[in-house]
Amino acid sequence: MSGQVRNRLPAGGRIDRSVLALSVGGVLAVVAWGVLARDSLAAFGESGLAWVIDTFGWFFVVAADAFLVLAVVIAATRFGRIRLGADDDEPEFSTLAWVAMMFSAGMGIGLVFFAVAEPIQHYAAPPPATGVAPQTGAAGATAMQYTLFHWTLHPWGIYAVVALALAYSTFRKGRENRISAAFQPLLGQRADGAAGRAIDLLAVFATVFGSATSLGLGALQVAAGLDLVAGIPDTTTVELVVIGALTLAFVISAFSGLHRGIKWLSTTNVLLAVLLMLFVFVVGPTIYTLEVLPASVGDYLSNLVFMSTRTGAFSDPSWLGSWTIFYWAWWISWAPFVGTFIARISRGRTVRQFLVGVLLVPSGASALWFAVLGGSALRAQATGARDLVADVGAGTEQALFGLLDALPLATLTSVLAMVLIALYFVTSADSASLVLGSLTSRGALRPHRVLVVLWGVLIGAVAAVLLLVGGLDALQQATILVALPFVVVMLGLAVALVRDMARDPAVHPPPRVRRSGLAAAVRAARSYDEEDPPPVRRYLRRPR
Repeated sequence: MSGQVRNRLPAGGRIDRSVLALSVGGVLAVVAWGVLARDSLAAFGESGLAWVIDTFGWFFVVAADAFLVLAVVIAATRFGRIRLGADDDEPEFSTLAWVAMMFSAGMGIGLVFFAVAEPIQHYAAPPPATGVAPQTGAAGATAMQYTLFHWTLHPWGIYAVVALALAYSTFRKGRENRISAAFQPLLGQRADGAAGRAIDLLAVFATVFGSATSLGLGALQVAAGLDLVAGIPDTTTVELVVIGALTLAFVISAFSGLHRGIKWLSTTNVLLAVLLMLFVFVVGPTIYTLEVLPASVGDYLSNLVFMSTRTGAFSDPSWLGSWTIFYWAWWISWAPFVGTFIARISRGRTVRQFLVGVLLVPSGASALWFAVLGGSALRAQATGARDLVADVGAGTEQALFGLLDALPLATLTSVLAMVLIALYFVTSADSASLVLGSLTSRGALRPHRVLVVLWGVLIGAVAAVLLLVGGLDALQQATILVALPFVVVMLGLAVALVRDMARDPAVHPPPRVRRSGLAAAVRAARSYDEEDPPPVRRYLRRPR
């Protein structure tokens, strides 16, 4: 690879008017549908969700497994030596900043929202396939096992495939920074035509609704925190005001640019999350938390194959739809956004460095996070320190604040949690809008800021409409419905990636140079015993 690749990378880019018009028009149509015919949109979401889970639930399960296996295989083989860029490129960001931005974009609000809620819900009602009695020690182990299953390797395997395909296509091959460009090994010139625009359009819709789901969860939780801390009633109006205020904060961040905005906000997010986790670890059941971590990781790894292959054939389809399939659809709908963003910040790293970092670092951090907060919540519930099952029954978004209320300095830590959620909201909207601006600007690495702000406002509008339509249920429905067509896109992207990398010069080292026939003859002549020289040499030595 030479410096020519660097010169071919898109910078400002031009707006793709057809993709922009269709995507903005489609998003505005959904917003108008939700405002003008709320019940109709809610009914469509419910019926569509039931059909997708009954018909394609198995498809989500198999696809998620395939993406994780592919990521591991690529990292372990000779593909791992390829550099995402020219052979002499160095990483653009430090490892700490890279991990912080990747982690904030990939999980963010979800980690805060479900840190206590998911373990407690599984503790109160264990997965049907396990046959475990509720609110027992076995239920606690199962709760942590399934929580780690939903939040560690599988989501990051999904992100890794999209991110690697985009980073390789953009920085190694010098193509435009858009998902359709990575399809050139399969589609050829059609990747720049109608087929490519259709792929980018699906990526835009998946990103908008996946991001809106995350932002809606954040708004629900901030509103719940304001109710508990400041006594402000948790109403739909308050939730909409929260979305509006945080969207305004995002607009301010967007105008600061990638390095100054997202980078510093992401680093601040990680530091605040670590501070909150350390506080709960120190003042909470420290010894119990230390016991939970290895036990949970061991249970998760030992039952990984079993959990990864559960479908509706031998499990409760409704439970799968509410948990595993919802999560897989959520991660898939986030994949174009998170994948594009991770690719954008990963130039200069080798494929092996990239995959090890993407798979293991966030997964390890997530396991630690859930062990501390989820383990502390289970202990509080088991000892009667706080009835968190009742808190979750009143509203999933109240679970974290219920745990913090059972610990010292509840008001201070609750405020810290709300600040953390707000910053994650801004970071996620900032990152998603940057990606959407790139997708509608033919892969521009630095899309126009007005376009970025437009997408941020539209994401906030979609989140607000989904909350009006049906709250958390509507958010989950939209995520699964939009993710279904993008699963097919991701499978094609994986095939294109493998085909592209298989032809990379770094995968095929130059063959060993074979010695010429003359050199072989000289070697053979030297091997003759001097006492029995060949006929020519005997003739030359004969006395004349």
